[in-house]
Amino acid sequence: MRDNIKIKETRIKLSTDIEDHGLPAFILKERLLLEDYIRRRPYFLTSLEPLTAEDGPTIVRMMSKAGLIGGVGPMAAVAGTISELSLHHLISKGSKYTIIDNGGDIALINDRKVNIGLYAGDSPLSGEIGFQLKASRKPRGVCTSSGTIGHSISFGRADAVTVFASRASVADALATSIANAADGNKDYEAVENALEKAEGFKNYFHGVLVVVGENAGIIGKIPKLVKTDKKVTIGELWDV
Repeated sequence: MRDNIKIKETRIKLSTDIEDHGLPAFILKERLLLEDYIRRRPYFLTSLEPLTAEDGPTIVRMMSKAGLIGGVGPMAAVAGTISELSLHHLISKGSKYTIIDNGGDIALINDRKVNIGLYAGDSPLSGEIGFQLKASRKPRGVCTSSGTIGHSISFGRADAVTVFASRASVADALATSIANAADGNKDYEAVENALEKAEGFKNYFHGVLVVVGENAGIIGKIPKLVKTDKKVTIGELWDV
């Protein structure tokens, strides 16, 4: 089944084999835990530096750990963390196929091939290519950050930095950190700087794609690139 879930800033496109998924109530509960923590510790919301949060609920500790890995503030991982938690909620219900797309920050488990589109703003690659993910019993994260589109804070000018990792929370933080480094007078320089930054995170991801204008670079191993036959939005997916 497919569903759209909107709870405050959370905007999820859901595809799952679980009919009675109960995801809105689960996400609301997690958001309330996060909001209560922020009320007591407002700096958690605004910090651009990593923070420790050993006394917080699971969502807070996951965000904090991801931020520490990526060298960014914990809120850089909020969307990916909600995706990851939501995925494990449905896995606990027996799901073999679930894709949680939270504004381009995706957590998934898939028993069949699936394609995920690349949206990269004004880059000529935007909407023209996608990633074909093989079936996998293991949860994965596919998260994208950009300095030219969206509302997230970025200090670089990448049209898209897409990170493939075992955990969506970590992929989200790494995408932000790598996108921050995508700067330079020339587009190819921005790509090179971002890839240099990504080099330091190799133990935490499978692969990274960086797109700046007509220039792109890859580090690690990314899924097979496929040409799309339609314009796609951030993280839009379609079954093979």
